[in-house]
Amino acid sequence: MAKGTLIQALYELCKKTFNPSGVSASSLSIQKLCSLMDKISPEDLGLKENVLDDESGYGFFESNPFKSSTRAARWAQPITYLHICECDSFTIGIFCLPTSSMIPLHDHPGMTVLSKILYGSMHVKAYDWMEPPCIMQSGQPSEISVRLAKFQADTVLTAPCPTRALYPKSGGNLHCFTAATSVAVLDVLAPPYSEVAGRHCTYYHDYPFSSFSTARELGMKESDEEYAWLEAIAAPDDFYMRSGDYTGPPVKEELCIPGSCTIA
Repeated sequence: MAKGTLIQALYELCKKTFNPSGVSASSLSIQKLCSLMDKISPEDLGLKENVLDDESGYGFFESNPFKSSTRAARWAQPITYLHICECDSFTIGIFCLPTSSMIPLHDHPGMTVLSKILYGSMHVKAYDWMEPPCIMQSGQPSEISVRLAKFQADTVLTAPCPTRALYPKSGGNLHCFTAATSVAVLDVLAPPYSEVAGRHCTYYHDYPFSSFSTARELGMKESDEEYAWLEAIAAPDDFYMRSGDYTGPPVKEELCIPGSCTIA
């Protein structure tokens, strides 16, 4: 039965906290959600550790097509997304990453995201946009447009660790994950990605700050290592995500819409 389970409690607290408008919840409300997520274990969601590393890769893909015209085959491990529930205000799901798999650098426009590592270890790199926007052109034959961002995290996280929160303009709204071991991440996205509402996922390639400028040119005093230039790109060809079956305690939903495989 859903009643009394931690995942049902998370759903109900999310219903009280978030609304479809995307207006950010109070810091106290986010703290309450994080505290609840901190209590959730893999067993509470019907998960077993390291099962994905026993699977074979999905197939051969082109290496980064934006940096080279040559092909370099590699065996890509699929990332599995377990959809739990979704409504107009938020979505809850689990990302299961085999060892060495990666969710590329991507954004969460106008969204608040809560992430809890359920098991395993992963490297997290995260940025926030500099405001007001600072955009430059490469000035080279294959000219590209890049936007300035500031590092917020570049670290390895291992379960158990506190739930992380990112916000529309702070906390590391642009991030990528690389699995150091088999890892599972419980995610709450509020509001969900929506093409209709203009909240679509954009992927990025990051360049060192010195690739396009110097701190003096931009009137900056801080170390250039604190910044990077991000270029919007198409979804990388070697990124594959599939839907899986959530087998944990069911959630009794109210006015929810069918979920789809999304990025956190």
